Amino acid sequence: MRVPREAPPGVEGAVKPGTPMARWKPAAAARTHLLAAGLLWTVVGAGLLAAGLRWCAGIGGAAAWGLAAAGVAAGLLKGRLALDRTARRAAARIRSRGDGNCLGGFLSWKTWLFVLGMMGLGAVLRRSGLSRAVLGPVYTAVGTALLWGSRIYWAERARSA
Repeated sequence: MRVPREAPPGVEGAVKPGTPMARWKPAAAARTHLLAAGLLWTVVGAGLLAAGLRWCAGIGGAAAWGLAAAGVAAGLLKGRLALDRTARRAAARIRSRGDGNCLGGFLSWKTWLFVLGMMGLGAVLRRSGLSRAVLGPVYTAVGTALLWGSRIYWAERARSA
C-alpha cells in the first residue's frame, strides 16, 4: 500500500500518514487519476452522444440527419475551443499533485460542483417539456465535446507509461 503524501502547509483536509483515516483513504497514482478522468469524460460523452443521436433519429427524415450533424459540428467546435483547455488544465493538475492522492481528487472540488450542476441542468432540461428535436442536438453536442476532450486524458496517460 502506498503511503499517502502529506499535504503542503496550508492545505486543509489532508489525511496524515499513520492515522486510522490513512488506512481507508483510496489513494492512487497520478496515472490512475488520468484513467479515471478519461473514463468519466468518455463514458459520459458516449452516453450523451447516444441519447442525443437517438432523439435526433426519432424526428425522422432529412431533418434528423441535419440536426445530428449540427450537434456533432457544434460539439467539435465546443470541444476544440473550450474543453481542450479544461482537460489540459485538469491533466496538469493531476500530474502536479503526483501519486498517493485520493482517487476522487482527480477533479477539484470546484469541478465536482460543476459536474453536479451540469447533471442537475440535464435533469431540468429533460423535464422541461422541450421537444427531443431541441434536446437531441444539445445532447449530441455536449457528448461530442466530451469525447473530443477525453483524448487529452488518454494521451497524457499514454505519455506517463
